[in-house]
Amino acid sequence: MADIVNLRQARKQKARDEKVRAADQNRALHGRSKAEKQRDRLIADKAERFVAGHRLEPSAKDEP
Repeated sequence: MADIVNLRQARKQKARDEKVRAADQNRALHGRSKAEKQRDRLIADKAERFVAGHRLEPSAKDEP
């Protein structure tokens, strides 16, 4: 025999589960320490300087 399910309770439980999932996702995205953020910023800056240092500038004879 099938179990009887209260649809109102099932809907509310589904909404609670969705909130918990969204909170876990936000913790993963935004829950970093100041040191981790600073480290990532330094790595990104170093990469940008590396690319900028190797960028070829157009010379005067190449332009029309």
